[in-house]
Amino acid sequence: MPLSFRSLLRRKKTLRMPPPALLSLYYMAFIILGAILLWLPISHHGDIGLGEALFTSTSAVTVTGLVLADTGATFTGFGQAVIAALIQLGGLGLMTFAVLLLGALGIPIGMPQRLILREDLNQTSLSNLSYIARMILIIAVSCEAVGAALLALVFVPEFGWAGLWEAVFHSISAFNNAGFALHPDSLSQWVGNPIINLVIPALFILGGLGFIVVGDVYRSRNWRKLTLHSKLMLVGTALLITWGSVMFGLLEWGNPETLGPLSVIEKLWASWFQGTTPRTAGFNTINTGGMHDSTSLLTMTLMLVGGGSTSTAGGIKVTTLFVLLLATIAFFRRQTTLHAFGRSLGLDEVMKVLALTTISMLLVLTGVFVMTINHDGQFTDIAFEVTSAFGTVGLSRGITAELDGIGRFILMLIMFVGRVGPLAIGFFLATRSVPKVKYPSGQIYLG
Repeated sequence: MPLSFRSLLRRKKTLRMPPPALLSLYYMAFIILGAILLWLPISHHGDIGLGEALFTSTSAVTVTGLVLADTGATFTGFGQAVIAALIQLGGLGLMTFAVLLLGALGIPIGMPQRLILREDLNQTSLSNLSYIARMILIIAVSCEAVGAALLALVFVPEFGWAGLWEAVFHSISAFNNAGFALHPDSLSQWVGNPIINLVIPALFILGGLGFIVVGDVYRSRNWRKLTLHSKLMLVGTALLITWGSVMFGLLEWGNPETLGPLSVIEKLWASWFQGTTPRTAGFNTINTGGMHDSTSLLTMTLMLVGGGSTSTAGGIKVTTLFVLLLATIAFFRRQTTLHAFGRSLGLDEVMKVLALTTISMLLVLTGVFVMTINHDGQFTDIAFEVTSAFGTVGLSRGITAELDGIGRFILMLIMFVGRVGPLAIGFFLATRSVPKVKYPSGQIYLG
């Protein structure tokens, strides 16, 4: 009997799922729950099927923002509240709320919960996870409250007291980099409004920087005391936003379908907004479908990069891009280590970003290939849509509602992998294994 009992224990341990798999199941469960709630008659005005509800729930939980119908006109107040709740859960992390709830109820947080929370927060250590979860909630609620108060200055005079909900919804959507808007043209009718053009980007830039960076800046308040990760994120974000805004303005300045009809001030505001929104925010103040192909390619590149680790943003992350650039510079300088801001990075970091970038590119290319089989002649639109789904951005050239069932399923899969996939990949990259057999070195010719 004792032997059989021990064997059962061993079998139970071997069948225990790794944290990334459990985290994926949690996200799937909330997507299904959200779809059921959005499918209820109380959530919509009678024109939403289960498939559309599932797509919307997936887009909300993965904080993407791709939609099949106008969110404000299709969903009731209850449905919009469900979408906002799903955005908040998906953006801040499901396990963050679970840990905070357990702590509030006085229930000890066990090792399994800590392991899953570590994956959800993209951390390598089990220490201070509860503190990080509390810090995330405080930062999120504070930023969203201030953002809602400022947005109310625009929405309340225009929509009455209903504008308060508009302000709250758009603040939650912006900080979580979701891109859901309650208007069919997103925020295009406020293309020249200073408050909209400052508050919305400020929210999704803060959310896209990452909670670790925001907390580090708040504690240190000194450039020299910031961590290497924070410095790379701040410099990288500033460079990408500047590059995106300037290039968008130059490429689209005379385009009659985007910036052409606007005044000079409105063109500058729109260029700033459209240069920042590909950082996985998903809002737009111009007709995205009218952009030149060159601008679409620029936007796709920015969407693929995304925001920062431990943030509400998607993509391969800013730090990944800059580690790749640093590795390239080190190669041409014949250096074996990477140097940035007086710190060094080793080969492990390079291998990790290479793995993440390779998998991401293969996923995007595969998605584009499969979708173009059933949607021939729309290559630019399809590539833009798939990249937006992977980066959990939500920008679209207007073909989301035109996709067939296969196309929508592929987008849902890519949105899910774009949100949960990097967490699972990080788990395997952080797991070290010692090879039992060593082979003699060989040589291959590159370049």
